[in-house]
Amino acid sequence: MFNNLPPITKNIIIINIVVYIVTNFFLYALNRPELYYNLSAYYPFSPFFKSWQIITSMFMHSPISGGPGIMHIFFNMFVLYNFAFLENILGGKRFLILYFLSGIGAYALFNLWEFMQVEMFARQLEDLGFNVYDYFSGTNIQLKGSAESIESQKKFIGNIVKIISTPLMGASGAIFGVVAAFATIYPNAKLGILFIPFPIKAKYLLIFSVGLSLYLGYNGLDSGTAHFAHVGGALVGWILAKIWRKHLYRFN
Repeated sequence: MFNNLPPITKNIIIINIVVYIVTNFFLYALNRPELYYNLSAYYPFSPFFKSWQIITSMFMHSPISGGPGIMHIFFNMFVLYNFAFLENILGGKRFLILYFLSGIGAYALFNLWEFMQVEMFARQLEDLGFNVYDYFSGTNIQLKGSAESIESQKKFIGNIVKIISTPLMGASGAIFGVVAAFATIYPNAKLGILFIPFPIKAKYLLIFSVGLSLYLGYNGLDSGTAHFAHVGGALVGWILAKIWRKHLYRFN
């Protein structure tokens, strides 16, 4: 069954699995977590950020004993496997463009939201008399004010530190783009989804998934998941599919 996959999808799945095995081997067998840090993607203004992470993070997934564990990569690859036929419809070149641009769009929208959060916390700190930018540039700044004010400052600083030190990893943003592209080209196609006893039209599944991601991301629920990355990937997939759908007959 795996041999029948179109080549781009097959290679993407193989690379994800190989990277997962190698990074977990380094992490657990060799006790060398550097590979995980260097290949996952950080906030672009973080000292841990490297330009290549925007691409390599699409092949990184939660460590075996961390977060969702192996289910993270399993679920992502399972969804990609089930939508592999889209490569036959679009062609390998366009499918590859779709996948990677959706992943880049996921990183961009997620970090735009993170940037807005950092700016909000920075303004709140300024209102309390604390300049966070001087603090992170190495200037020795002491927390001042009442006990309540100092606790608030610590909280806001902690929120910023969490943003710049927590990596983004996973193929789900790119895969959301693939699913969104399919739902845009074939909006009335009915899909069978796990745990749902009846088929759902692709366009309704896309609207529900994006709407749920926006709600969860905006309200900070399920904070271990990069919901706005899903939205960013879906947005790019939708845009590309809208463009390509007009000329689908030319390369189908």
